[in-house]
Amino acid sequence: MSDKEAFTEHDWRRLLTSLGEDPNRPGLHETPARVAKAWKHWTSGYDQDPVSVLKAFEDGAEQYNELIVVRGIPVYSHCEHHLAPFFGKATVGYLPNGKIVGLSKLTRLVDIFSKRLQVQERMTMQIANALMEVLEPKAVGVVVKCRHMCMESRGIRTQGEETITSCMLGELQPNLALRTEFLALARD
Repeated sequence: MSDKEAFTEHDWRRLLTSLGEDPNRPGLHETPARVAKAWKHWTSGYDQDPVSVLKAFEDGAEQYNELIVVRGIPVYSHCEHHLAPFFGKATVGYLPNGKIVGLSKLTRLVDIFSKRLQVQERMTMQIANALMEVLEPKAVGVVVKCRHMCMESRGIRTQGEETITSCMLGELQPNLALRTEFLALARD
Protein backbone atom coordinates (compact mmCIF):
# COMPACT_ATOMS: atom_id res chain seq x y z
CA MET A 1 0.00 0.00 0.00
CA SER A 2 1.54 3.27 -1.07
CA ASP A 3 1.75 5.78 1.78
CA LYS A 4 -0.95 4.03 3.85
CA GLU A 5 -0.03 1.49 6.47
CA ALA A 6 -1.96 -1.71 5.75
CA PHE A 7 -4.27 -3.04 8.45
CA THR A 8 -3.70 -6.77 8.31
CA GLU A 9 -5.22 -9.98 9.62
CA HIS A 10 -2.61 -9.80 12.38
CA ASP A 11 -4.21 -6.54 13.57
CA TRP A 12 -7.67 -8.15 13.66
CA ARG A 13 -6.19 -11.05 15.65
CA ARG A 14 -4.75 -8.51 18.11
CA LEU A 15 -8.20 -6.90 18.42
CA LEU A 16 -9.79 -10.25 19.23
CA THR A 17 -7.11 -10.91 21.83
CA SER A 18 -7.60 -7.45 23.38
CA LEU A 19 -11.32 -8.24 23.75
CA GLY A 20 -10.43 -11.33 25.79
CA GLU A 21 -10.99 -13.82 22.98
CA ASP A 22 -8.77 -16.57 21.65
CA PRO A 23 -8.36 -15.94 17.91
CA ASN A 24 -7.15 -19.54 17.50
CA ARG A 25 -10.36 -21.18 18.71
CA PRO A 26 -12.34 -22.89 15.93
CA GLY A 27 -15.12 -20.29 15.68
CA LEU A 28 -12.68 -17.40 15.34
CA HIS A 29 -9.80 -18.99 13.46
CA GLU A 30 -10.84 -17.56 10.06
CA THR A 31 -12.47 -14.41 11.44
CA PRO A 32 -9.47 -12.08 10.93
CA ALA A 33 -9.36 -12.90 7.21
CA ARG A 34 -13.14 -12.54 6.87
CA VAL A 35 -13.16 -9.20 8.71
CA ALA A 36 -10.27 -7.83 6.63
CA LYS A 37 -12.16 -8.78 3.44
CA ALA A 38 -15.43 -7.30 4.77
CA TRP A 39 -13.83 -3.95 5.65
CA LYS A 40 -12.19 -3.81 2.22
CA HIS A 41 -15.68 -4.14 0.71
CA TRP A 42 -17.34 -1.74 3.21
CA THR A 43 -14.80 0.98 2.36
CA SER A 44 -14.48 0.34 -1.39
CA GLY A 45 -16.05 3.73 -2.15
CA TYR A 46 -12.69 5.40 -1.64
CA ASP A 47 -11.38 3.64 -4.75
CA GLN A 48 -14.27 4.72 -6.97
CA ASP A 49 -14.73 7.99 -8.82
CA PRO A 50 -18.34 9.24 -8.65
CA VAL A 51 -17.87 11.43 -11.73
CA SER A 52 -16.85 8.47 -13.91
CA VAL A 53 -19.98 6.57 -12.84
CA LEU A 54 -22.36 9.34 -13.91
CA LYS A 55 -21.99 9.10 -17.68
CA ALA A 56 -24.53 11.55 -19.09
CA PHE A 57 -26.67 10.90 -22.16
CA GLU A 58 -28.18 13.47 -24.48
CA ASP A 59 -30.45 11.12 -26.35
CA GLY A 60 -34.09 12.01 -25.99
CA ALA A 61 -33.83 13.99 -22.77
CA GLU A 62 -33.66 17.39 -24.41
CA GLN A 63 -37.43 17.75 -24.25
CA TYR A 64 -38.02 16.05 -20.89
CA ASN A 65 -38.66 18.68 -18.22
CA GLU A 66 -40.16 16.80 -15.28
CA LEU A 67 -38.58 15.28 -12.20
CA ILE A 68 -36.79 11.94 -12.46
CA VAL A 69 -36.79 10.21 -9.05
CA VAL A 70 -35.40 6.87 -7.88
CA ARG A 71 -36.60 5.79 -4.42
CA GLY A 72 -35.65 2.97 -2.12
CA ILE A 73 -31.93 2.98 -2.93
CA PRO A 74 -30.22 0.88 -0.24
CA VAL A 75 -27.71 2.63 2.03
CA TYR A 76 -25.20 0.61 4.04
CA SER A 77 -22.46 2.68 5.63
CA HIS A 78 -20.36 3.09 8.76
CA CYS A 79 -20.24 6.18 10.90
CA GLU A 80 -16.85 7.75 11.22
CA HIS A 81 -17.31 8.40 14.94
CA HIS A 82 -17.74 4.80 16.17
CA LEU A 83 -17.28 2.70 13.00
CA ALA A 84 -20.78 1.44 13.74
CA PRO A 85 -23.08 0.61 10.83
CA PHE A 86 -25.91 2.81 9.72
CA PHE A 87 -28.38 1.71 7.09
CA GLY A 88 -31.55 2.74 5.36
CA LYS A 89 -32.80 4.08 2.06
CA ALA A 90 -32.07 7.03 -0.18
CA THR A 91 -34.18 8.88 -2.70
CA VAL A 92 -32.36 10.72 -5.47
CA GLY A 93 -34.06 12.94 -8.00
CA TYR A 94 -33.25 15.60 -10.53
CA LEU A 95 -34.85 17.92 -13.05
CA PRO A 96 -32.87 17.45 -16.27
CA ASN A 97 -31.50 20.26 -18.35
CA GLY A 98 -30.93 18.37 -21.62
CA LYS A 99 -28.92 15.48 -20.14
CA ILE A 100 -29.97 12.32 -18.33
CA VAL A 101 -28.08 9.53 -16.63
CA GLY A 102 -28.79 5.81 -16.58
CA LEU A 103 -31.09 5.18 -13.60
CA SER A 104 -28.84 2.46 -12.17
CA LYS A 105 -26.08 5.06 -11.98
CA LEU A 106 -28.00 6.88 -9.24
CA THR A 107 -27.86 3.70 -7.16
CA ARG A 108 -24.14 3.34 -7.90
CA LEU A 109 -23.57 6.96 -6.83
CA VAL A 110 -25.25 6.33 -3.46
CA ASP A 111 -23.23 3.12 -3.07
CA ILE A 112 -19.91 4.88 -3.71
CA PHE A 113 -20.47 7.51 -1.04
CA SER A 114 -21.97 5.07 1.45
CA LYS A 115 -18.94 2.79 1.18
CA ARG A 116 -16.77 5.31 2.98
CA LEU A 117 -16.59 6.23 6.64
CA GLN A 118 -19.36 8.81 6.80
CA VAL A 119 -21.72 11.05 8.60
CA GLN A 120 -25.17 10.94 7.03
CA GLU A 121 -25.36 14.71 6.56
CA ARG A 122 -22.15 14.90 4.51
CA MET A 123 -23.02 11.80 2.49
CA THR A 124 -26.37 13.35 1.53
CA MET A 125 -24.62 16.51 0.29
CA GLN A 126 -21.91 14.56 -1.55
CA ILE A 127 -24.52 12.62 -3.54
CA ALA A 128 -26.39 15.79 -4.50
CA ASN A 129 -23.26 17.78 -5.34
CA ALA A 130 -21.83 15.03 -7.58
CA LEU A 131 -25.09 14.78 -9.52
CA MET A 132 -25.29 18.56 -9.88
CA GLU A 133 -21.67 18.80 -11.03
CA VAL A 134 -21.85 16.10 -13.70
CA LEU A 135 -25.36 16.51 -15.12
CA GLU A 136 -25.76 20.26 -14.61
CA PRO A 137 -29.52 19.74 -14.14
CA LYS A 138 -32.01 22.43 -13.21
CA ALA A 139 -32.46 20.84 -9.77
CA VAL A 140 -31.25 17.97 -7.60
CA GLY A 141 -32.88 16.52 -4.50
CA VAL A 142 -31.58 13.83 -2.16
CA VAL A 143 -33.34 12.44 0.92
CA VAL A 144 -31.64 9.81 3.09
CA LYS A 145 -33.41 7.97 5.91
CA CYS A 146 -31.24 5.72 8.11
CA ARG A 147 -31.05 3.86 11.40
CA HIS A 148 -27.77 4.29 13.26
CA MET A 149 -26.37 1.44 15.34
CA CYS A 150 -24.30 3.89 17.40
CA MET A 151 -27.64 5.20 18.74
CA GLU A 152 -29.45 1.86 18.89
CA SER A 153 -26.79 -0.36 20.44
CA ARG A 154 -24.92 2.05 22.73
CA GLY A 155 -25.46 5.49 24.21
CA ILE A 156 -29.17 6.25 24.33
CA ARG A 157 -30.05 2.73 23.04
CA THR A 158 -33.33 3.53 21.35
CA GLN A 159 -34.32 1.07 18.65
CA GLY A 160 -36.02 1.99 15.42
CA GLU A 161 -35.39 5.74 15.32
CA GLU A 162 -34.62 7.07 11.87
CA THR A 163 -32.50 10.05 10.97
CA ILE A 164 -33.65 11.89 7.86
CA THR A 165 -31.38 14.25 5.94
CA SER A 166 -32.02 16.13 2.73
CA CYS A 167 -30.17 18.28 0.25
CA MET A 168 -31.99 20.42 -2.31
CA LEU A 169 -29.99 22.18 -5.00
CA GLY A 170 -30.84 24.42 -7.94
CA GLU A 171 -34.51 25.20 -8.51
CA LEU A 172 -35.55 22.97 -5.60
CA GLN A 173 -34.34 25.67 -3.21
CA PRO A 174 -36.50 28.65 -4.25
CA ASN A 175 -39.36 26.83 -6.02
CA LEU A 176 -41.75 25.69 -3.27
CA ALA A 177 -44.08 23.85 -5.69
CA LEU A 178 -41.22 21.86 -7.19
CA ARG A 179 -39.79 21.14 -3.74
CA THR A 180 -43.21 19.94 -2.52
CA GLU A 181 -43.58 17.69 -5.58
CA PHE A 182 -40.13 16.16 -5.03
CA LEU A 183 -40.77 15.53 -1.33
CA ALA A 184 -44.15 13.95 -2.13
CA LEU A 185 -42.49 11.63 -4.65
CA ALA A 186 -39.76 10.82 -2.11
CA ARG A 187 -42.23 9.67 0.56
CA ASP A 188 -42.64 5.94 1.12
